[in-house]
Amino acid sequence: MVRKEYVVEEITKIMGIKERIRNVAIIAHVHHGKTTLTDSLLVRAGLLSNAVAGDALYTNYEAIEKDRRMTIKSANISLGFTYKEKDYIINLIDTPGHVDFGGHVTRAMKAVDGVVLVVDPVEGIMPQTETVLKQALKDKARPVLFVNKVDRLFSELRLSQEQIFARLLQLVRDVNNLIEEYAPVEYSETWKVSVEGGSVAFGSAYDKWAISKVVMQKYKVTFKDVYNHFQEEKAHELHKIAPIDEAVLAMIVDNLPDPEVAQQYRIPDIWHGDLTTPNGKAMLVGDTNAKTNILIFGIQYDPHSGEVVVGRVFSGSAKKGVELHASGKNQTQKIQQVAIYMGPDKVTVNEIQAGNIAAIIGLKNLSIGDTLSEDVIEPFELIKHSSKPVVTKAIEAKDARDTTKLIEAIRELQKQDFTIAVEINPDTGEHLISGMGELHLEVIETKLRDDFGIPIITSEPIVVYNEAISAKAGPIEGKSPNRHNRFYVTVEPLKESLMKAMDEGAIKDGKPKGQAAIEAMVAAGLDRVIAKNVVDVYNRNILADSTRGVQYMNEVMELLITGFEEAAKDGPMAREKVSGLLVQVVDAKIHEDAVHRGPGQVIPAMRNAIYAGILTAGNYLLEPKQIFTIELPQEYMSSMISFLQSKRGQIININQDRDHVEIVAKMPVAEVLKGFSNDMRGQTQGRATWATEFAGYEKLPGEMQVNVVRDIRKRKGLPPEPPTPAQFLEP
Repeated sequence: MVRKEYVVEEITKIMGIKERIRNVAIIAHVHHGKTTLTDSLLVRAGLLSNAVAGDALYTNYEAIEKDRRMTIKSANISLGFTYKEKDYIINLIDTPGHVDFGGHVTRAMKAVDGVVLVVDPVEGIMPQTETVLKQALKDKARPVLFVNKVDRLFSELRLSQEQIFARLLQLVRDVNNLIEEYAPVEYSETWKVSVEGGSVAFGSAYDKWAISKVVMQKYKVTFKDVYNHFQEEKAHELHKIAPIDEAVLAMIVDNLPDPEVAQQYRIPDIWHGDLTTPNGKAMLVGDTNAKTNILIFGIQYDPHSGEVVVGRVFSGSAKKGVELHASGKNQTQKIQQVAIYMGPDKVTVNEIQAGNIAAIIGLKNLSIGDTLSEDVIEPFELIKHSSKPVVTKAIEAKDARDTTKLIEAIRELQKQDFTIAVEINPDTGEHLISGMGELHLEVIETKLRDDFGIPIITSEPIVVYNEAISAKAGPIEGKSPNRHNRFYVTVEPLKESLMKAMDEGAIKDGKPKGQAAIEAMVAAGLDRVIAKNVVDVYNRNILADSTRGVQYMNEVMELLITGFEEAAKDGPMAREKVSGLLVQVVDAKIHEDAVHRGPGQVIPAMRNAIYAGILTAGNYLLEPKQIFTIELPQEYMSSMISFLQSKRGQIININQDRDHVEIVAKMPVAEVLKGFSNDMRGQTQGRATWATEFAGYEKLPGEMQVNVVRDIRKRKGLPPEPPTPAQFLEP
C-alpha cells in the first residue's frame, strides 16, 4: 500500500490546477452503501488494500461507527487519481445517511460542487434519499447517480434480465423527477442524469464492479454480460471486466464541475457581498493569488492539536502565518499549520490553494459557518439545517467534581455538531441536550463516556414541544418594574407561508438587511408596511416596530429585541419555545432619563407584555412529527396499520409490490420514544424495516394538552397550572 505522505505529496503538485480538482460528497439513505463505495475509490488512490475494501469501511473510523457499521459524521479525504493520462484530485466527503445526522450533510453541501447519489435498487428512493438530494440541489451541487447493490435484483428478487433493466431505468427516471422538481430552474434539465451521458453507473460497491458508458466502451462489456455472470455464478469475477473505480471516477471527472466553473454560480448564492469588489471577483473564479477567503463547515477535535477547523478555500490560499479575521470577532488569528485530511489522519502540507478543502490548526473559538478572511468582508450565508432537535435528555455528571469537565465536553461536541441544542435548567441544574432523535442522543452520550471519559447520568427521552397562538390579541400594556415605561404590543399568528420561508432560509434570522430582505417577507405573505418595520426575526418569530414618532424608541430598541427573544425562547404556558408569532410594538411611553429605562426595566416590560398577549390570544402546543416509511411482508400489513393507528399514527400511503408492502405513516414523536422499535419488530417477528424523516410540528390534540402541559411544568419544577395573563400585567 502507498504511504499517505507520498499520496499527499503527489496531490499537492496539482492542487493549484483548478480544472483538475473535484470537490464531491457521497450522499444516500442509510445503509445504501456510501462508505463501501468510498473504500473502492481508496483502493484506486493507493490508500487501501483491495483485499479489505468493502469490509474496511475506512472513513467510519470512530469506534461507535465501527460497532454499528454506520456513518454518523462526515469524513474528509483527498484522493489523487490518474484518468485519461492526467492527474486529478478528488476532495471527497463521505456523509451520513441516517436522518439523525442530516446536519453533517447540510454542512458538507456548502463545501462541495457535486455529489454522487447512491441508491439501493430494491429499496429505491427512500425518504432520506430525497432529503439529501434536495439539499444538494438547493446548494447547487450537481449530481451523478450510482445504483448500488444491483446484485440484490439477481440474488434476492431473482428478476429476469428485462425486469432488472426496466427497474433500473425506472429508478433513473425517479431520480430525474426529483432533479426536475428541486434543481434551480436553469439546471433542471441539464443536470438530469443519464446512462448515455455517462452520469449513471450500476454495480455493487461491496463486490467492486460497476458498468457505465465509459466502462462498457473501454472493456467491451454489456449489461447482458453482467446478467450472464450471475446466471453462471461467476459474479465474483465481474470486477475484472467492469472495475467500479473506473466507472465512478469517470462519472465524477467527466460530469461534475471543477471549482472555477462551480464558484461562478455558487458564490452568488452563498455569499451576499459585493461581487464587483476584489474579494468578490476573486471568489467567483477561485483566484489563488488573491486575498484568502474561507468558509468553515466543520470543526474536529484532535487530542494533540486541539480544535481543527475544516473549511473550503474560495480564494487565496491557506498557509502558515496568514492572519485571518473571523466573522463577528474583532481580532485576527494566525494560521499555525494546514493539513489535508485522509479519513482519520491529517497530513501537514505547506499550502492549500483556492478550490480545495483545508484542515487549519491554530485558530480558536470559532463556529461552524464562520467566515475566515484576510480583509473584513460580508460573512458567508449562515449554515442552517431544516430539521429541529425534537428529543431532549437531561445529562449530569455522576460525580459532581466532573461538572466543569462535562460542560467543556458538551461545548466541544456542540462546536463539532451544530444540530445539538444545549441549555441549563436553572431550577434543577441539569444540562438539557436536544438532538435530532434517540440515536443522535445515544451517540452524544457514548462520546461523553468514551471519548471524554466522563461517567454521566441521563434521564428518559423528553419531547420538545413548541407554543403557538390561534388568534390576535392586543394592544397589551407592558409596564416596567419602576412604572416609568410602558410598551403596547399586539401579537398574532404568522401565516404558514412565512414560516415555510423561514424554514427554507428565504427569510433569515436577525435584523433584515436591505430591500431584498423586505421583498422576501412580502413575497411570503407579510404586509409590506409591517415588513418595512421588522427589526428582528428569531426562531420562526417576527418583531416589528410599528410606532410613530415615539421619543427614545431607537435607544431602547435593542432591549426590546432582547425581551422579545427571551419570550420566544421560553413561552409562558409550558416554558417551551414559541413558534409562529408576529409581535408589533404599536406605541410606547418611555422615560426621558436613561437611568430609568435600563435593561432591568425595559426587558421584563416587553417580555411580560408578550407573555400576556400569548395567553390572551389562545395558545396551544405544537408537537413534533416524523414520517415513517415501513417495509414489511404483506401478511403483517393489517396488524401494523392497527398498531400505528393505536399510536396516533396517520396512514399517508400504502404501496404493494408482490408480497411486500410499504406503509408511509405520520407519527407523533411522543409516541415513538419508549419501546417503539421493539414493538414494531414484535408486530412482524423482526421482519419490518423502516426509515424516518422529520415532518415538522402540528397542533397537539386539545384533549391531551392539559395533561401534557401539566407534566412538562412538573418536570421543570414549575407550578402545575399555567399562569393567566393577569399574572404578567402590573395592576
